[in-house]
Amino acid sequence: MEQRIHDSPAAYLHRASAWLVGGFAALALLLSVVGLYGVIAYSVSQRTREIGVRMALGAQRSMVYRLILKEAAWLITLGVLAGFVGSIAAATGVRQLLFGTEAWDPFTFSTVVAVLGSAALAASYIPAHRAASVNPVEALRAE
Repeated sequence: MEQRIHDSPAAYLHRASAWLVGGFAALALLLSVVGLYGVIAYSVSQRTREIGVRMALGAQRSMVYRLILKEAAWLITLGVLAGFVGSIAAATGVRQLLFGTEAWDPFTFSTVVAVLGSAALAASYIPAHRAASVNPVEALRAE
């Protein structure tokens, strides 16, 4: 009987829907990482002269990394907080549709925060690396 239920069209429809939602979630994660990378990369490109001056005055590469990643962490924190508030509002709205699960699952929320935070920091690392490798002389001559 278990095999019959497993092979039923309703079970196939549920599995297909779950894979479709998972695919859209992965696409949304990819788009958010690319978007954050673009914002941080644009910010770094606008501050190339400032970073060049800092490095010419003796700033270490680690200080430049810290500067860029600190800005990215601020954006990530704001985004995670806004998403957390939105997800609690959405969970409250669909509470009647959930059967056998909690609307506010702390494990799910913490896992999402960890995945999004680590993906966002990974996207911010590339612009920070580029900023730290700026040649101060070339950055000062650029303008």
